[in-house]
Amino acid sequence: MLAEIESVKAAYAALNRNDVPAFVALLDPQIERIEPADTPEAGTFCGLEAVRAHIAKARDTWAEGGCTPEKLTVMGDRVVAHVHVRVRLKHEAEWRKGQTTDVFTFRNGKVIHFRTFFDERQAMEWLGAWSPVST
Repeated sequence: MLAEIESVKAAYAALNRNDVPAFVALLDPQIERIEPADTPEAGTFCGLEAVRAHIAKARDTWAEGGCTPEKLTVMGDRVVAHVHVRVRLKHEAEWRKGQTTDVFTFRNGKVIHFRTFFDERQAMEWLGAWSPVST
């Protein structure tokens, strides 16, 4: 999965330099993208063109900043990225800062599923990797 980790790093680098074609090049034609419900660009996007349009529209809202993967973990055919987000949107003076957990599922070296979570525990539950401690 070393190649897949490098692909995820390349995806964030492309996103941060506003290179949507380079970002999309890492995706499978049957890509499914799930953006959290509480974001302006929320929804499920299927297929390369729909995901390309979604990424381009979302990225076009940035005035400056970026998303930095701080930790990448392999879980089977998935790469889990713990991401520090620091962006200033166009027409806003304040920076938006936070953490997300992005899950990339790979097939044949391409991303077939890309989902973002604002809550790491929720991401781990979705992955089946978290179980609550009984008291």
